Amino acid sequence: MLSVAVQAFNERGYDATSMGELAERLGTSKSAIYYHVSGKEELLRLALEHALGNLERLLVQPDVVEAAATERLERVIRGAVHVLVQELPFVTLLLRLRGNTDVEREALARRREFDHAVAKLVEEAIEDGALRSDVDARTATRLLFGMVNSVVEWYRPGGGLTADRLADNVVAMAFEGLRA
Repeated sequence: MLSVAVQAFNERGYDATSMGELAERLGTSKSAIYYHVSGKEELLRLALEHALGNLERLLVQPDVVEAAATERLERVIRGAVHVLVQELPFVTLLLRLRGNTDVEREALARRREFDHAVAKLVEEAIEDGALRSDVDARTATRLLFGMVNSVVEWYRPGGGLTADRLADNVVAMAFEGLRA
């Protein structure tokens, strides 16, 4: 049910998707959906929790917590790429939020908290001397996640590019650039 709702929200937009349309896509009645969830807003909340929870867990994994700042940052970036690939429709929904509802505003606030935590990793890596000190940490974070988040626009599952290879490419571009 949740996957069908996410697909509809991504295709038509949350506001334009009705419970009737969801029931039709599921081949059931609206009352059958209401038996499981209180409404469309709960489906949105569950979908956003799925995406955000997977991203937030990246910050507390033991291999992230116990490593040096640069290694933690690299592991979070790799993990974020994997989350995007594995949960593409859910993360796409998260990245397209506009903040029109309380649920969306709460999700956007959590996403900002995640971004701030990553920015702290960038700041620590700069302080450690592992990253350039002439680049603002928040700008670097925005650029890193701009690159990572762009994956939802062009990545197609089942193609020749695996999640591991994509993560390798993103990390290489982020930490080594294009110079030979």
